[in-house]
Formats: sequence, C-alpha cells, structure tokens
Amino acid sequence: MRSRVVAGGAVVALLPLLLGLVLPQVQASATYRAKNGLIAFTVETDAGTQIYTVRPNGRDLQQVTNARRDATTPDWSPDGQWLAYSLGECQIALVRPDGSDRRIIPSQTPGGCETDPAFTPDGEHLVFELYDPSNDDDDAIWIMNLNGDERRRISRAPGGAATPEVSPDGRTLTFLSWTPNELTALFAAPMSGGEAVQITPTLFGIAFKHDWAPDGSRLVMSDNADDFDEPANVVTTRSDGTGLQYLTHLTAPDQRALVGGYSPNGKWIVYRLEHGDQNALMVMRTDGQGAHAILPFSEFRPRFIDWGPATR
Repeated sequence: MRSRVVAGGAVVALLPLLLGLVLPQVQASATYRAKNGLIAFTVETDAGTQIYTVRPNGRDLQQVTNARRDATTPDWSPDGQWLAYSLGECQIALVRPDGSDRRIIPSQTPGGCETDPAFTPDGEHLVFELYDPSNDDDDAIWIMNLNGDERRRISRAPGGAATPEVSPDGRTLTFLSWTPNELTALFAAPMSGGEAVQITPTLFGIAFKHDWAPDGSRLVMSDNADDFDEPANVVTTRSDGTGLQYLTHLTAPDQRALVGGYSPNGKWIVYRLEHGDQNALMVMRTDGQGAHAILPFSEFRPRFIDWGPATR
C-alpha cells in the first residue's frame, strides 16, 4: 500500500492505451435525473479526522462521525441514504448522513488494509482498495456486497491501486496508480476484471480524488499533487483520456484547487481552494465559470469531498 503523499515531477505527454487495449467510451446521457443533496468531506479535528456535511448553500454544517479512529474518504450511496468511508485507514464502514446506524464491515484481510470504498451505480456493492502483505504485498481493487461478502478481485496496475470509482453505466473501473517514474495517473479496467491501462498523463502527479461526470462523458481530477513549487489546478478529460481541459488557471505556488467531484445533476464541480494556509470550499460550473464559495476562506480544511444526491 503506497503512502497517500503523491510525488511531483515533469509533465509527460498523454499516454496511449497500453497493449492496444481500448476500453469502451461511456456514452453520454441526454438528461440528468439526480437532484443535488448534501456535500460530505473530512476535516482534521482535535479528536482526529471526522466526516462533515453541508448544504450546497453553505448552511447546516454538521459533524457526522465521532469515531476514535480517523474517518476518511466518504462516498455517497446513489440514493443518498448512506455514506461509505474508511475507518482508521484500514477498515470500511457505513453510516447514515445524520450519524446514526453505523455499521463496520468486518475485514477479511488479516494484517492488511481495506480502504477507500466507493458505491457501484446500483448501490448494491462497494469497490475498495485491498492491500494484502501476506500475498506478495498485493495492492488491488476489489468488489464486495454491503455486508462484506461475495468478494472478487477486479484489477490493479504495476504501481498498485487506490481511490477507485465506477463509471455511471457500471462497466468501467478507474483508479489512481503510480507510474515507473513515481508519478501518479488514472488507470482504467473493465468491471468484469482484467489488466488496467493508463488513461491520463501524470501532470506532475494526479491528486488523490477524481470523479466521473454523471453522464459518463468526462473525468475530473487535479494536477500537481505534491509539487508545491507549482500550483494545482482542476482538469477534466473525456472518459477515454483525450480532450484535456483546464477549468482553473491558478499561477502562484501557494494556490491549489483540489477537486472533490461533480454535482449529482452534472452541472457543477466542487473543490477545495487553498491560498497559503487558508481554505475555501468552492463550486464552479463544469466549464470553469461561475466559481463561488460554499464555505469561505478559513483554517477549516475540507478534504476527500463528495457531493451526494438528494434523498429519495
């Protein structure tokens, strides 16, 4: 299991899909059906890292977890009824958005780590990173049902696997992995299993969080993950890795735009904007216009941001 600190480096050209394997490009839907709900994120507190939620208008900031171990990487269920998250970095748990009905999924990897859960589009399964030191330090993405049963290994890349996401049509898995030059990029594999291929350039290292547009047409991420001599900006690509577009254009090294993801209706992108030691929770339209703060600049630092749907 790699450290969550991502190395910086030189820009490389967009890499072609390896070995001639071409993943199917997800077809865009004509309409968006989900309505926007709460935004979840983590904050480092005096009692450890905890999950919070807030409305898109900045109101009703609420702490969801009060765990003795760090609660990180929240991910919304498609119906907005649950948050899946990492507990102590090595166990997966579920909780209601109001903090009730917490459920810990028993680990089946003694001495290893199961972390970074994300719901599948049908809401019936979780994909997650599983690091198993007893199996030649295997670091791969797995899938299981919501009680931890019916597990199946999907894929990994030579540099390991972290922070999985599933395309809206349920056919493609994307995740972060390390390239031979110790930079990160996004890789993709069929959900049915198989070898993963690199679909993005490294861009000085891709940051930890990425997300699919609700219509499956694009992926959003941030560049310059750990090169603090350069600013970090929000970037999108098509689902096959082509059509690179920058949505923010920060130029100062102490300015960093670190993405959370798309709104459920597909019209907005949420991200954290850093200016030195000050942080704001921001949203902008998917073309980069209309940026405004949900939570204004302060030392309050939202991380692992995920925008959930309105409850059905």
